[in-house]
Amino acid sequence: MELLWFYIAMILAISDEVHSQIFWKMFFDFYVLLAGVIQRTVGSNIRLWMVHELMEAVFHFVLLSLLFISLEIGFLAAAVHLVLDLYHEAAGLQMTWLQHRAFHFTFESLFFILLYAL
Repeated sequence: MELLWFYIAMILAISDEVHSQIFWKMFFDFYVLLAGVIQRTVGSNIRLWMVHELMEAVFHFVLLSLLFISLEIGFLAAAVHLVLDLYHEAAGLQMTWLQHRAFHFTFESLFFILLYAL
Protein backbone atom coordinates (compact mmCIF):
# COMPACT_ATOMS: atom_id res chain seq x y z
CA MET A 1 0.00 0.00 0.00
CA GLU A 2 1.25 3.46 -0.82
CA LEU A 3 1.67 6.18 1.76
CA LEU A 4 -1.02 8.32 0.14
CA TRP A 5 -3.27 7.74 3.17
CA PHE A 6 -0.57 9.25 5.39
CA TYR A 7 -0.07 12.28 3.18
CA ILE A 8 -3.81 12.94 3.06
CA ALA A 9 -4.20 12.64 6.84
CA MET A 10 -1.15 14.83 7.42
CA ILE A 11 -2.27 17.55 5.00
CA LEU A 12 -5.77 17.43 6.52
CA ALA A 13 -4.27 17.96 9.99
CA ILE A 14 -2.20 20.87 8.69
CA SER A 15 -5.27 22.23 6.90
CA ASP A 16 -7.21 22.17 10.17
CA GLU A 17 -4.47 24.13 11.91
CA VAL A 18 -4.27 26.61 9.02
CA HIS A 19 -8.05 27.05 9.22
CA SER A 20 -7.79 27.75 12.95
CA GLN A 21 -4.97 30.25 12.52
CA ILE A 22 -6.62 32.10 9.65
CA PHE A 23 -10.18 32.31 10.91
CA TRP A 24 -9.74 32.44 14.68
CA LYS A 25 -6.67 34.67 14.81
CA MET A 26 -6.17 36.68 11.61
CA PHE A 27 -9.83 37.31 10.70
CA PHE A 28 -11.43 36.98 14.13
CA ASP A 29 -13.43 40.22 13.95
CA PHE A 30 -14.79 39.39 10.49
CA TYR A 31 -15.59 35.84 11.60
CA VAL A 32 -17.54 37.10 14.63
CA LEU A 33 -19.54 39.48 12.42
CA LEU A 34 -20.17 36.71 9.90
CA ALA A 35 -21.31 34.42 12.74
CA GLY A 36 -23.80 37.10 13.84
CA VAL A 37 -25.22 37.36 10.32
CA ILE A 38 -25.44 33.57 9.98
CA GLN A 39 -27.02 33.22 13.44
CA ARG A 40 -29.72 35.75 12.55
CA THR A 41 -30.31 33.95 9.25
CA VAL A 42 -30.55 30.41 10.60
CA GLY A 43 -32.18 31.38 13.89
CA SER A 44 -30.39 29.10 16.36
CA ASN A 45 -26.95 28.46 17.77
CA ILE A 46 -26.98 24.76 16.87
CA ARG A 47 -27.65 25.60 13.22
CA LEU A 48 -24.94 28.28 13.38
CA TRP A 49 -22.49 25.66 14.63
CA MET A 50 -23.50 23.27 11.84
CA VAL A 51 -23.04 26.02 9.22
CA HIS A 52 -19.61 26.74 10.70
CA GLU A 53 -18.65 23.07 10.44
CA LEU A 54 -19.91 22.94 6.85
CA MET A 55 -17.89 26.04 5.96
CA GLU A 56 -14.83 24.42 7.51
CA ALA A 57 -15.48 21.28 5.43
CA VAL A 58 -15.65 23.43 2.29
CA PHE A 59 -12.30 24.96 3.25
CA HIS A 60 -10.76 21.48 3.61
CA PHE A 61 -12.39 20.32 0.36
CA VAL A 62 -10.94 23.20 -1.64
CA LEU A 63 -7.48 22.99 -0.11
CA LEU A 64 -7.08 19.21 -0.41
CA SER A 65 -8.65 19.11 -3.88
CA LEU A 66 -6.10 21.64 -5.07
CA LEU A 67 -3.12 20.06 -3.34
CA PHE A 68 -3.87 16.51 -4.48
CA ILE A 69 -5.47 17.57 -7.78
CA SER A 70 -8.38 15.29 -6.96
CA LEU A 71 -11.97 16.23 -6.21
CA GLU A 72 -12.49 12.74 -4.80
CA ILE A 73 -9.73 13.09 -2.22
CA GLY A 74 -10.92 16.60 -1.32
CA PHE A 75 -14.51 15.44 -0.89
CA LEU A 76 -13.65 12.34 1.14
CA ALA A 77 -11.20 14.19 3.37
CA ALA A 78 -13.68 16.99 4.03
CA ALA A 79 -16.50 14.51 4.67
CA VAL A 80 -14.58 12.36 7.15
CA HIS A 81 -13.29 15.47 8.94
CA LEU A 82 -16.84 16.88 9.12
CA VAL A 83 -18.23 13.63 10.53
CA LEU A 84 -15.50 13.50 13.18
CA ASP A 85 -16.06 17.15 14.13
CA LEU A 86 -19.82 16.64 14.42
CA TYR A 87 -19.34 13.45 16.43
CA HIS A 88 -16.90 14.74 19.01
CA GLU A 89 -18.91 17.92 19.54
CA ALA A 90 -22.27 16.11 19.75
CA ALA A 91 -20.80 13.48 22.09
CA GLY A 92 -19.41 16.24 24.30
CA LEU A 93 -15.86 14.90 24.29
CA GLN A 94 -13.59 17.23 26.23
CA MET A 95 -10.12 17.03 24.70
CA THR A 96 -6.91 18.98 24.92
CA TRP A 97 -5.40 20.33 21.71
CA LEU A 98 -3.10 17.31 21.41
CA GLN A 99 -5.89 14.81 22.11
CA HIS A 100 -8.06 16.54 19.52
CA ARG A 101 -5.29 16.39 16.90
CA ALA A 102 -4.58 12.72 17.72
CA PHE A 103 -8.29 11.84 17.56
CA HIS A 104 -8.64 13.36 14.09
CA PHE A 105 -5.35 12.01 12.76
CA THR A 106 -6.06 8.48 14.01
CA PHE A 107 -9.54 8.15 12.57
CA GLU A 108 -8.78 10.03 9.35
CA SER A 109 -5.74 7.80 8.82
CA LEU A 110 -7.78 4.65 9.49
CA PHE A 111 -10.43 5.82 7.04
CA PHE A 112 -7.94 6.33 4.23
CA ILE A 113 -6.00 3.16 5.07
CA LEU A 114 -9.22 1.16 4.73
CA LEU A 115 -10.20 3.04 1.59
CA TYR A 116 -6.88 2.46 -0.19
CA ALA A 117 -6.59 -1.13 1.05
CA LEU A 118 -9.66 -2.13 -0.96
